[in-house]
Amino acid sequence: MMIFKKAYSKWILLLCLLFVLLAAVCASVIYGYTGTSWGQVYQAFTSFNGSNEQVIIKDVRLPRALVAAVVGASLAAAGALMQALTKNPLASPGIFGINAGAGFFIVAGSFFLHIQSPQALVWSSFLGASFTAAIVYAAGSLGREGLTPIKLTLAGAAMAAMFSSLTQGMLSVNELELAQVLFWLTGSVQGRSLDLLMTMLPYAAAALLISCFLGRKINLLVMGEDVAKGLGQKTGLLKFAMALCIVLLAGSAVAIAGPISFIGIIIPHFARFIIGNDYRWVLPFSAVLGAILLVAADIGARYIIMPQEVPVGVMTAIIGMPVFVYIARRGANL
Repeated sequence: MMIFKKAYSKWILLLCLLFVLLAAVCASVIYGYTGTSWGQVYQAFTSFNGSNEQVIIKDVRLPRALVAAVVGASLAAAGALMQALTKNPLASPGIFGINAGAGFFIVAGSFFLHIQSPQALVWSSFLGASFTAAIVYAAGSLGREGLTPIKLTLAGAAMAAMFSSLTQGMLSVNELELAQVLFWLTGSVQGRSLDLLMTMLPYAAAALLISCFLGRKINLLVMGEDVAKGLGQKTGLLKFAMALCIVLLAGSAVAIAGPISFIGIIIPHFARFIIGNDYRWVLPFSAVLGAILLVAADIGARYIIMPQEVPVGVMTAIIGMPVFVYIARRGANL
């Protein structure tokens, strides 16, 4: 089903969604346990006086809102690319174990090499995402039938379980390390700085831009590899570019916010529902919708057990699980 069919209507909808995202970011900056107002937000950026409210606005809530937007966009775009590449409606960085692999490499680097710098964390995440993606692809290609969606899903689930177990095993023998990363492992954007965001932003932005330019070629690939080759497309090079974008997007998101699940599954399906299967539109719409969802989920996470906060990864799981079950039972066209 496709609700918006005309190109001009899709452009209008995309602009409207960008305004919704801006409104969500503004709401994230204003609302929380410490009450603030629009006037205080304005004063924090025009006449900063060092008050507690203004410090919270500039140093806590603004970075948190921007991190949530970038991470949500990255995970949703990565999920859309994975579903197109594998022709599997349940594909996502979480289901295929890429998030778990990236998280394991970050914890292992911190555990064995004592790495702490943001740049080192990002590269550890990229390495873990690449390693896991390669293993899942190789395992899913074994056998006479070659690469199939069901074998990819099973291989990804196995890798996710293995890396999650290894991560928990390392943390169980190091209580200090456990205290430092436990909240991160549940998926959270709380306490993230602009410096950490700026470390991963170039990689995520470049991958998102490249993936949007690949939209027309992805449309041909989804129609079938034989069709794409018959039209002169270099499918091997395209798949490599898509895989690279997936690693950069998922690795960046995990490095800054931990393994947040379900956004990469549900958002691409919703994007295709409203604008169709054209990946020239699916990818940008997925990015914007993913950003909106994660920012909104982070706002909601502040109020459930106030004054304590629920990790945003728990919120996305609560939202995404029913949708995941529906997609798994119904199936979906890519």
